[in-house]
Parts: sequence; C-alpha cells; structure tokens
Amino acid sequence: MRTLVISDLHLGSRLGRDVLRRPDVLDGLLGALEGVDRLVLLGDTVELAEGRPRRALAIAEPVLRAIGARLGAQRDVVVVPGNHDLALIRPWLRAHGGPQTVDARLPADAGPTLARVTGWLAPARVTVRYPGLWLADGVWATHGHYLDRHLLPDSAYGVTRGPLARRPVDRVTPRAYEHTRRRPSLTRAEARLAGVLPTPLARMAADALELARAASMPQMARRRTARRWSRLTVRLLGVQMQRASIPAIAHVAQRLGIDADHVIFGHVHRLGPLPGDLPERWTGPDGRPRIHNTGSWVYEDILLHHAGPAHPYWPGGAVVVDGDGPPRAVALLDHLPSL
Repeated sequence: MRTLVISDLHLGSRLGRDVLRRPDVLDGLLGALEGVDRLVLLGDTVELAEGRPRRALAIAEPVLRAIGARLGAQRDVVVVPGNHDLALIRPWLRAHGGPQTVDARLPADAGPTLARVTGWLAPARVTVRYPGLWLADGVWATHGHYLDRHLLPDSAYGVTRGPLARRPVDRVTPRAYEHTRRRPSLTRAEARLAGVLPTPLARMAADALELARAASMPQMARRRTARRWSRLTVRLLGVQMQRASIPAIAHVAQRLGIDADHVIFGHVHRLGPLPGDLPERWTGPDGRPRIHNTGSWVYEDILLHHAGPAHPYWPGGAVVVDGDGPPRAVALLDHLPSL
C-alpha cells in the first residue's frame, strides 16, 4: 500500500498563505495522488483557529471536494485533526473526555463541522483518527501539537522544558496531554491576532512572531532580523526545530508508549529529513525512532523571501510510506518556480 501524508494545509487562512486555493497548486497535489492508495491529512487541514470558520470552510470546500473526487470511491483518506482544526472534533473530545488510545477512531460525523468536511471528501472512503494512527508496522503518524507541552513557550518552536534526551519513566495516555493545564501559547496568540487585526497589522504580527521564534535561539540574542535576513531565520529555525521540536516529539511518542521505528509529524512546517540534514538530529534517544516531517502547504514570506524551490520551508511537502520501506520526504511543488 502506498500512503501519501500531507499536513498543515491551513485552508482558509485569512492572510491567504494557503497555496492550495491556487488552481496550479491544487493540480500539483491532485497529480501526486495518482498511484496513491491512501491519503492522510495529518492536521491543520482547515484554518479554524482564527475565529472565522465560515470563511475558512468556504475556501476549503472546493479543494476538499476536488481531492475526494480524484481519489474516488475505491481509495481512502484519513483525517487527523491538529491544533488549528481541533474544532472539528471538539464536541467529541468534550463528550468523551479526550481520546483513550493513540489511534482512536472517531465517527465521521463526530461534530457538525467535521461532518461537513468528511462529506466534501466523498466519494473517497473517509475515516477520522486522533491523536494519530499507525500507518504500517512500526510507523506512527500524528500532527505533533502535543510537543508544545515540552517547549517554552507553548508553541511549535521554543526551548526545551527539562531533559528530553532521557527516556521518560512515566507513561501517560493522550488524555493527559489534552487535559494539561494550558499555559500562554505563542501559536494560539498568532492565530487569534491573524483573525482580529486588520490585514496589514496581522501580517506584521505574524512576521514578528516568526522572528520571535528565531530570536529564541542563543545565536540571535540582542540581534535584529529583517526579511532580507530570511536565510538566517530559516537556518536558525531549522537548527532550533532539530534541537528542540524533534526531541520533544520523540519524548511525546515515548511517553505515550509508542514503540515505533518511525514517527511522522507536521506542525513545524519544515520538510525533512532532507539531503544534508544530520541523521542523528532526526532520531530519538538511542537512535530510535527515526523522525520525519511533512512540511506544509503555506507560503510564509518571512522564511521564503527571495527563495525558490528545493527549500525546506517551500510549500508542497509530503511524506510517502511505500509498503515496508522507510518513510521518505518528498517535495511536490518544486516544479513551480514561484508562488
């Protein structure tokens, strides 16, 4: 079975950074579905964290209908909510106190918004999993937002809380992550600001928060950044992700009792591992599990200023799981020189 895993589409983003609303980009994804038996939407498919669900869903509908039509009735699509589209399953989470297992199967109509989204993906066979799912023996996938609990501040980027390099002695259920007392979150702040500020100010706030993530690296202390320094920002965020976010997602998997050779996640928007990445930076303690990231389908100009394809943050990232082979990162939009 060939599985294509994509995440962080953020369809309906108010700032228009979701690239799948463009016909040529959507054609690129639809073409990549040829020969794929299963598509996994690994979180943040629809941008529901900005407080404008009606607009976001209106933009998402034609994209999801096109995906469902291309897959057809004989192929599968799995929806795994993330932190930006958790509203899809919030009624179910409240009613059940959170997921009991690491691959809980939810009804496709577990909430009214979820029912609309899964309906648009017809005639494909739709299932919903949360917080993750097993894709093959030894391969587990999750959006990855649980890692925020192990970083300071609560966000996809930050500095680690505690010694994540050591294996945890305590095991927890997904409910523990769902019910952890919420701390101030840079991710939630960014989404809310994008939803309420006038568009020019929202763009400035989003860029400022992206720079704040890079500024948390020790090398950025007392320095100023600007768009012309996007290469430096990308480099620092990449190092930070490999030194903090990857250990954090490995720690999450171990605390949840995930005995996997490979863990696939999204959330940080950085495709990998790519050629040139150090393999040891993409592993958990003792070299296991191997970590893979799906990248994203958003154009973040603060990271891509004067950049082009063959870039770790270029939109169109995915991970392919092919039979018994190891997952591999692929770039599906490198044929588009500009976005």
